[in-house]
Amino acid sequence: PGGDIGRLAVSGTVNDIAVLGAEPTALACGLILEEGLTMADFEHILYSMQETCREAGVRIITGDTKVVEKGSLGGCVINTSGIGRRNQALEMNLEVVRHFRKGFSSRWILDSNLAAGDKIILSGTIGDHGLAILSAQEGLSFGSEIKSDTKPLNRFIAHFLGEVGGVVSMKDPTRGGLADALNEFSEKSRIGILIDEDKVPVRRDVRAACEMLGLDPFEIGNEGKIIIGVVKEKAEELLDLLRSTEEGKEAEIIGEATKSFKGVAMQTSVGGKRIIARPIGDPVPRIC
Repeated sequence: PGGDIGRLAVSGTVNDIAVLGAEPTALACGLILEEGLTMADFEHILYSMQETCREAGVRIITGDTKVVEKGSLGGCVINTSGIGRRNQALEMNLEVVRHFRKGFSSRWILDSNLAAGDKIILSGTIGDHGLAILSAQEGLSFGSEIKSDTKPLNRFIAHFLGEVGGVVSMKDPTRGGLADALNEFSEKSRIGILIDEDKVPVRRDVRAACEMLGLDPFEIGNEGKIIIGVVKEKAEELLDLLRSTEEGKEAEIIGEATKSFKGVAMQTSVGGKRIIARPIGDPVPRIC
């Protein structure tokens, strides 16, 4: 619900490029098809990829196709990679960062750029994609239709980089979810991160499904959300802009970077603190 493997393949690569601050321009696509895959399914996947490329403003310019024997794959595998380039939105964003942080020298938006005082913004609800995959693959029903959030976010990202700026780090919390992404921020930036449990947006049906299945929504993959590290002086302005868009209407400032400790911790709803560790494995069946 909410997507398919073709849309996911294009969106995933586009978003990986976009969170660096680059403008995605061209993709390569490798298809591995199992003998017996129906032409109707194959054409649906290709059409979905075409529509997602149009949405993102990118082209698939090269690729390859292989067919493997029946029973060896379970359908198809799509491998995409892409290239991007610097653009005006990135340059404008970095100028704002340098205004507030003297000595900032990075030419890209990297997950190693966080510093004490930077605010952490989450662009929307977490867990939607992973629960949609789980419900579809395992035949589970949670009383409502939980849909994948998969979408290309490059135009959304370019918009707020150019309009507000001040963004130092970004990450799409895909495999490993919010917990893994925050820990990567912390490890690579050598900074602690404190988040507020009450500020992390989670849909009620997703939270209820996670409680029923014993899953942690912080560890479930997402395909249409981003985590943003921004200088504190621009955090509220950025939040206001995000909330004015369809992609960021449920955005929240969920925490900040700190020198008080190492790693990632969460202020819980009951008043205590707990460590947010990196997930040991993926709790739901992977398709990306």
